[in-house]
Amino acid sequence: MNYKILDKNSHNQVTSLFTSVFTSSEGEDEGQLIGNLVSALSSDIDNEEIICIGAYESESLIGSIFFTRLRFDKPIQVYMLAPVAVSAEYQGKGIGQSLINFGLNELKSRSVDVAITYGDPSFYSKVGFQALPESVIQAPLKLSMPEGWLGQSLVEGAIPTIKERPTCVKAFNDPIYW
Repeated sequence: MNYKILDKNSHNQVTSLFTSVFTSSEGEDEGQLIGNLVSALSSDIDNEEIICIGAYESESLIGSIFFTRLRFDKPIQVYMLAPVAVSAEYQGKGIGQSLINFGLNELKSRSVDVAITYGDPSFYSKVGFQALPESVIQAPLKLSMPEGWLGQSLVEGAIPTIKERPTCVKAFNDPIYW
């Protein structure tokens, strides 16, 4: 397994992976929705506001994750992990967890304070995410499933309480994703 920090040149490959994975697992509509999100994200990869990491097996992209910056007035670095995709034939082999752990280590090396995600608590708890009340850190937009708002501190100590709603990257600034 080889991990790479990707750039805009990976746009088509990454978009195809996510569209395929979400279409086969969640149906055509969800595949199109996530494919459109990933197309927008991968078009704007800048390795600061939007970071994309790929997992490769024999030069084939088999998994990918995105981290996007959440901005607060407070001087704190918070990134959101979403979305995540692993090719169907490689699922259930720990590749997603390994890829996420690689990404979290990359964030730590960049002195990021907190990682957040919005997804299945039973999956993300395996890589250190815990329930994150919005009284601690709010989501950028109203959550449809608040139990899926999860976080972890990447530095010593607990996640600090931040009393303001963050802004997210443009691609995520749509209630349909929340």
